Amino acid sequence: MLLWVFLLMILTLSSGSHCSPPSLPLRMPRYADAIFTNSYRKVLGQLSARKLLQDLMSRQQGERNQEQGAKVRTGRQVDSMWADRKQMALESILVALPQKQRNSQG
Repeated sequence: MLLWVFLLMILTLSSGSHCSPPSLPLRMPRYADAIFTNSYRKVLGQLSARKLLQDLMSRQQGERNQEQGAKVRTGRQVDSMWADRKQMALESILVALPQKQRNSQG
């Protein structure tokens, strides 16, 4: 009988996991959580980088549009100045023609 108690104690102590590392089923969820967390952080980083690039590109495009708008406005101003000068020159010619005709006739 003493032998049976001894064997039972040895089997109980050897099957117990008092000093062994955590079992595989406990490690797997933690490992899966770590993989998910790392992947999620990477995706969030990529999304924030993409958003930053889009913001920068839209700002640059807006600046370009403003510059082009200023160039168009400047070009329009120059065009209107030339048109005004042409009109003034034509008016002065039209005024001068009848005077020349009067001077040559008279």
